[in-house]
Amino acid sequence: MIPEPSPDTEPEQEPDPDPDPEPAATPGPRPRKERTENAARRRRQIIDATLRSIEKNGLAGTTLATVSREAGLSQGVAVFYFQNKQALLDAALRHLYAEYQATWQAALEAAGTDPVARLAALVRVDFTGDACSPRTLTLWHAFWGEASARPLYAEIAAAYDAEHGSAMRAAVAALTDDAEADRIADVLSAASDGYWTGMHLSQGAYPASEVLASLARLLAAFFPERAGALVRALTGDAP
Repeated sequence: MIPEPSPDTEPEQEPDPDPDPEPAATPGPRPRKERTENAARRRRQIIDATLRSIEKNGLAGTTLATVSREAGLSQGVAVFYFQNKQALLDAALRHLYAEYQATWQAALEAAGTDPVARLAALVRVDFTGDACSPRTLTLWHAFWGEASARPLYAEIAAAYDAEHGSAMRAAVAALTDDAEADRIADVLSAASDGYWTGMHLSQGAYPASEVLASLARLLAAFFPERAGALVRALTGDAP
């Protein structure tokens, strides 16, 4: 996986937007644990503001100034933690992928050991809750649209996608022979990506329930002997 810059290092003090020319006293250094926790909170605050700015303004319209306004901070504080716009966008993309990874991994863990439940969980999670919200889809497509021009975006995506792809292939392989697992996993991933794009562009023309019903039919075609269980797992309905 592409290493992410450590969030644990915080310089001793953020830039003061309103310095006091005659401080009453110089406080001693804060404990390292407190500095680390404060730095992590501040970085998260700035990353969340970056994602809100991208949603409103796109990548091109997102600047250190728009992020600072969203965060309610001075621009100097954003520079203090991320140095420049590109470093901030890189961190925002990593954060977006890390949240998605945590979501599908939690779904997989909750599914237990049943192979049908595990495959259904990986497919279903892409169309449940915030994973396919208009906001999330807008953010994904903003970054994906720049991936060909910015190699680091493509590298970050490839690192996270490889782990998700491996989990999908393992889930498929539990239901079929290894020779078919890669092909079926690739089809399922492509189908999810395609539906995400359709949902993003159509602004509601593809309800998640209808997408899951379509994917259930696809899985039933791949695994006819497990069709009933797969359809129920994805849609709650009988085939």
